[in-house]
Amino acid sequence: MDAIEVNRRTPFSVMFNFRDVGGYRGHDGRTVRWGRLYRSDSPHRIDGTDREAFAALDVRTVVDLRRPSEVERDGRVPELDGLAYRNIHPEHVDWGENPYRPATDLARYLADRYADLAETGAAGLAEAVGLIADEANAPVLVHCVAGKDRTGLVCGLTLAVLGVSDAEIAADYALSTEAAERFQAWFESTGKQIQPGLPPLTTPAEAMTLFLAELRQRHGSVEAYLRHAGLTDAQLAALRTHLLE
Repeated sequence: MDAIEVNRRTPFSVMFNFRDVGGYRGHDGRTVRWGRLYRSDSPHRIDGTDREAFAALDVRTVVDLRRPSEVERDGRVPELDGLAYRNIHPEHVDWGENPYRPATDLARYLADRYADLAETGAAGLAEAVGLIADEANAPVLVHCVAGKDRTGLVCGLTLAVLGVSDAEIAADYALSTEAAERFQAWFESTGKQIQPGLPPLTTPAEAMTLFLAELRQRHGSVEAYLRHAGLTDAQLAALRTHLLE
């Protein structure tokens, strides 16, 4: 892992997948701005020094992609001065309704689940990207439970609109594998049991490249998909304006 990938991570003791989405090359060679969009697993556990480190980032808006039942079960990010909180749940079936089976091609399985989510949860995904597009909301933190699937789609769609290559989007998505290993070790140390039917927490880059390629096959482009889902041309332009150097 090179220095830039290490530096994009912010270490927390009980939040394992927090990182900056900046630094990637986008349209016309412009770089995605640092310190404007973060992604993570759920921040409901942060306290003490973690709380101070989080507050120092001056995050203005938290977009929580979890189901309302997940929020009720685990809680939400602590309330901090000047921090706005939005719970946007992209509608999708529970993993248990289409469980992962051992020996199944994981990348193919995940890409199919993401394709399903992109259709049933289109309005929610577009609403989340729309919040990111509004500069007044920045810096924004997008999160779900582990910060890899729902969060991966929102950040992948955002980076695609910014002109970041699929290879780099997939590489960013794949960074969640190492973080998920630490998350799983912590989770197991609490004595809790992982829900049956869940896939491994691994995030193979191929899952994201398959998802993006097949989304374009169905809709023509990522921008066309987001327009179909409810985003306006003005919002897409605003996203590029404030997130690209």
